[in-house]
Amino acid sequence: MKHNYIFYGTKANTKEVEDFLHHTIKTNELAEKAGKRKTPICIWGEHGIGKTQTVEDYAITNGYKYAYIAPAQFEEMGDLLGMPYLAKTKEGHEVTMMATPDWVPTEEGPGILLIDDVNRADDRILRGIMQLLQNYELVSWKLPKGWHIVLTANPDGGDYSVTPMDFAMLTRMMHISLSFDVKRWALWAERNNIDTRGISFVLTYPEIVTGGERTTPRTLVQFFESIADIKDLKANLSIVKMLADACLDMNTVTTFVSFLNNDLSKLISPDEILEAKDFTKEVYEKIKSVVNQQTKRVDVLSVIVTRLVNVLILSKDKFDAKKIENIKKFLKMDFLPNDMRLIAGQDIAASSNTSLKAIFADAELGKILLAKMS
Repeated sequence: MKHNYIFYGTKANTKEVEDFLHHTIKTNELAEKAGKRKTPICIWGEHGIGKTQTVEDYAITNGYKYAYIAPAQFEEMGDLLGMPYLAKTKEGHEVTMMATPDWVPTEEGPGILLIDDVNRADDRILRGIMQLLQNYELVSWKLPKGWHIVLTANPDGGDYSVTPMDFAMLTRMMHISLSFDVKRWALWAERNNIDTRGISFVLTYPEIVTGGERTTPRTLVQFFESIADIKDLKANLSIVKMLADACLDMNTVTTFVSFLNNDLSKLISPDEILEAKDFTKEVYEKIKSVVNQQTKRVDVLSVIVTRLVNVLILSKDKFDAKKIENIKKFLKMDFLPNDMRLIAGQDIAASSNTSLKAIFADAELGKILLAKMS
């Protein structure tokens, strides 16, 4: 069922959202030094797409302290403002003070406070948060120096149980919307050791990720983690299907079963390509037999290429001469489409791993890539 979801800001992939975060936070740091107001950032997106994970990963990668709240869990304003208690002044008069909630950061930053799924909070809580977005403080407490506010939100205008935000609140923030990008997800999945069969499945059928209400990047990872210890998925199809049914849409489950029955989970791995002693027999012929069907399986070839390139990009190790030679032979395969070869070459060339530069010293390969670019 299609919904008229309301998003705000540019629709962007994970890398673009990270770039937006980086620029806006650096701008806020300059504003704070100049005594000016900082502007919170709100990331919109459908459920399970990776909004929270993106912010947390950004904070860890860039050395920011990190604090998290989910205001949908707040039942009273005291959860936001703190609880009152009686204290005495120097003169001995009793006054009401507010005890700061324990989730409020107390150390100076740099840090990121993530307000997760903000528009799932009660309207009273949303109204209470407005002052925090404006001044980075409430009546009872203040964020320490160097802290930045990032929020996430589900879109309005559909089937999400959300509280609409008026323009008085929306205009207190900078906005961007996170969209699913299969190549960025695959790179993240390789980095985080997600089951390689799961990565191949998503790369083969990227349309299933956003095609249903229960199937999301989050539920797919749940499923892939649940099958990680099952070595032969096809031989254990009954339990695999039950685990899939527990997390995913029926259409996704059917597609995954077909993926196993067609032996696509057994596609050649990046390690097999890199470690091959006889490239022609162990790699070239093996891939060719899978790809050159009655209808050429370019989708399968794309999966193999993407996984290899991601492993090369993420590796910090120096590639020896034999592995470099295998990468060259892979890129020269005659049934590899030129546009796929060019994109792979560009991605590898942009890697920070200097040992990969030796690939492009190959005159024949260089000629192929240059011919396509021209």
